[in-house]
Amino acid sequence: MTSTGQPTATRTTRRRTVLISGAGIAGPALAYWLNRRGHEVTVVEKAGTLRSGGYPVDVRGTALEVVRRMGILPRLRDAHIDLRRLTFLGADGGEVASVEPHTVTGGVAGRDLEVRRGDLTDALHAAVRDDVEFLFDDSIDTLDQSGHGADVTFRGGGSRTYDMVFGADGTHSSTRETLFGPEERFHRYLGYRFAVFTMRNTFGLSHETVLWNTPGRAAALYAVGDTDEVHAFLTFARPEPPSGASRDPRAQRDLLTAAFADAGWEVPGMLAAMRGADDLFLDGVGQIRMPRWSSGRTALVGDAAYAPSFLTGQGTSLALVGAYMLAGSLAGRDHTAGFAAYEDSTREFVTLNQQLVAEGGATLFPTTAEALEQRNSRLRGLVTMPSGQGRPAHSALALPDFTPRQ
Repeated sequence: MTSTGQPTATRTTRRRTVLISGAGIAGPALAYWLNRRGHEVTVVEKAGTLRSGGYPVDVRGTALEVVRRMGILPRLRDAHIDLRRLTFLGADGGEVASVEPHTVTGGVAGRDLEVRRGDLTDALHAAVRDDVEFLFDDSIDTLDQSGHGADVTFRGGGSRTYDMVFGADGTHSSTRETLFGPEERFHRYLGYRFAVFTMRNTFGLSHETVLWNTPGRAAALYAVGDTDEVHAFLTFARPEPPSGASRDPRAQRDLLTAAFADAGWEVPGMLAAMRGADDLFLDGVGQIRMPRWSSGRTALVGDAAYAPSFLTGQGTSLALVGAYMLAGSLAGRDHTAGFAAYEDSTREFVTLNQQLVAEGGATLFPTTAEALEQRNSRLRGLVTMPSGQGRPAHSALALPDFTPRQ
C-alpha cells in the first residue's frame, strides 16, 4: 500500500492509528509488528523511494530471533555476505595480521548475518508493503499533541490526527529535536569522524576487508563479493564534534583530503575516487543517550533513541529488537503504560550494547603509536577461529512471546 500522493484527510477508525517517521530499518520493522497487533499504520519517508545499496550491516544475537519471527530470516540468509578475511596493514602497507572477521567483531560464524543495508530494507518493506501505507518524498512539518491525539501536518501539505507517532528517523532525528530539543543534548561524541563511499574494485578483493592504520587514521576497502565495486571507509580522530558547516559536500571533501594528505598505501587513489563519488557520507562517530524515549503520545526507536555508533556493530540489531519490544509493549496498554513498559524492558539491553565501545570498538583505531603497537600485538595473538559464543551483550535480551493480534 504505497502512496506518493499527499495526505489530505483525518482517519476515523476503531483501530489505533499510528504514524512512523522513517522508512529505514527501525521504521518498517515497527510498522510490521504494530500492524500485526491491529494498528493502522502509516510510514512517512523524506526520500523519494527506498534507499537501496548502502554499506553492510550486521544482524546478531537477539535480533536474529526478531527476523525469524518476521519470516524474513531465509531471505536474509540468502543475502548473507560471508566475509572471510580481515587483513590489517601497517603504515607502509605491509601485513600486520590476517584474521577471521568474527574474532574481531565478536560475532558467531555460521549464525550471525552480515547483509547489504539495501537487502535488509528491501526485505522489511516487502514484509509490510501490502498492509501499511507509505508516504514517500514527505516528512512531518509540525507535531502538536493533545489529550485526544497527535495532530500532524506534512511538509507536502495536508494534515492528520493519530493516536501515536513514532520517530524512527535516525541519529539526526528531526522527531527527537521537535520533542526533546537540540541533538547536542543527547549526542555523545566519541572523538572520530568517518566517511563511506563506493569505488571501483581494482584491487582483486573478494569477500574481505583490508584495513590500513597509522595513529589516529584508518582507511579500509571492503569487498562484499566478486563485484567491480568496493566500499571505501576513511576514519580519523578529531577532538571537536562536527559542526553544521561540515555537512557541505565541498567542505566534506576538503576535510578528508586534508586529514589524509600525506597518507600512503592506496589512500591517494581512495581520495581521488572520493572526490568523484556520488554516494559520499561523512559524519561524526557518536552515540545517542537519552534519559527517556517518549513524550506524550510520541516515542523514539532505533538510532533516533539510542544509536550505539558503528564502533559497536549493533545499530541494526538494536533497531530490530527495539521495534519488536515497542510494539509488543503496547499490546493491551494505552500509550503511557506501553511506553513505560518499552523503556523498562529494553533499556538494559541498549545500555549493554552501547557499552561495547569500551570493550574494543574504538581500540581498532588507536590514536597513538604505542596504542597502535599494542593493538597489533593483540591481533597477532588472536586464535584462528572465534569462540562460537559471541559477545554476551548481543543476546542479553530474551524476546518475550507477545501474542500478535491476527
